[in-house]
Amino acid sequence: MDNFTFYAPTYFDFGKGAEKHVADLIKKFGGHKVLLHYGGGSIKKSGLYDTVISVLKGSGLEFCELGGVKPNPRSGLVYEGIELCKKEKVDFILAVGGGSTIDSSKAIAAGTLYDGDFMDFYQGKASVEKALPIGTILTIAAAGSEGSPNTVITDEKTMVKKGTKSDLLRPKFSILNPELTCTLPPYQSAAGATDIMIHVCERYFSNTEEVEITDRLCEAILKTIVYEAPRVIENPNHYEARANIMWAGMLAHNNVCGVGRVQDWASHHIEHELSALYDVTHGAGLAVIAPLWMRYVCKKNPGKLALFANRIFEVPINEKHPEKTALKGIEAFEAFLKKIGMPSSFAEIGAKEEDIELMTDKLLKGRKTEGNYVKLNRDDVIAIYRSAL
Repeated sequence: MDNFTFYAPTYFDFGKGAEKHVADLIKKFGGHKVLLHYGGGSIKKSGLYDTVISVLKGSGLEFCELGGVKPNPRSGLVYEGIELCKKEKVDFILAVGGGSTIDSSKAIAAGTLYDGDFMDFYQGKASVEKALPIGTILTIAAAGSEGSPNTVITDEKTMVKKGTKSDLLRPKFSILNPELTCTLPPYQSAAGATDIMIHVCERYFSNTEEVEITDRLCEAILKTIVYEAPRVIENPNHYEARANIMWAGMLAHNNVCGVGRVQDWASHHIEHELSALYDVTHGAGLAVIAPLWMRYVCKKNPGKLALFANRIFEVPINEKHPEKTALKGIEAFEAFLKKIGMPSSFAEIGAKEEDIELMTDKLLKGRKTEGNYVKLNRDDVIAIYRSAL
């Protein structure tokens, strides 16, 4: 196990009706003038918007609003949010929605207190040194942004999707009521579950040795999703299954299961080019890319994939030929994704062969390799994309 630091200060309020505590939590963490940031019409259709507005008004907190966040959040709305926060002298941001809304809120939080272009943080030109405090009310279990320091934004000038992270961007509080996820369409629930699993896989597939504790934490989350995801597809109102998935989503990405080990992240970065170019649902894009990444790297480094097969899908270990065990595990994972309704090819998500080299060049952008479990060069990335045809 490698040396590490771990900082996870977010206060979680989990359970039925927790959203009614939002005003008290904003005040607890020093908020007076709030930006209410959200996406489209789903929170209005569900009644959550009215609940939040009522609670904020009843508490005496001042607030302004900015809706319109789309999946794969864009830079344009972030600029609009930064301008609004400065104009209205906002001192707290409340994100009501999923990972896209929370990521957009984090970008606004960092950009409001920065003299330059907030995209500097995403282009590696600057580090976040201060940010407005953020709180969240989560409506989809997927991204894990409710407990993480990470945020991903698509630059509308280049249509390149890039991330940044800072502990200053970890939410001060996050409200997690599983009931709020019960209205999600099956496809979104499945895509969220896939995103959770790949967040874990990016940490699990590591060459760092003697990391049994984080291996087992990863495996527990993965097995939970394998068990619970089909249950919410079959019965969207299954509160306990929703609750387990919601907490798994947070644990998958606050890095508790990734400390002390070298992480990979190739699957996410390869997929980011798909969702930036085609506006693919992130989890669906991962459902296409991650198993293909597994198949590709299995030829060079089957060890951890064999362990994944054995511990998650109960494939017996073939000591002489671990790659055979690994491939059976990958097949089981692919069957699981198909069972919950996820795609497995470019054709299903509208991606095109002619864009493969463009996506690869945007991904690498001067770098020679991607990932760590197996370092992938340009030809490797192209081969993974092509295997999705």
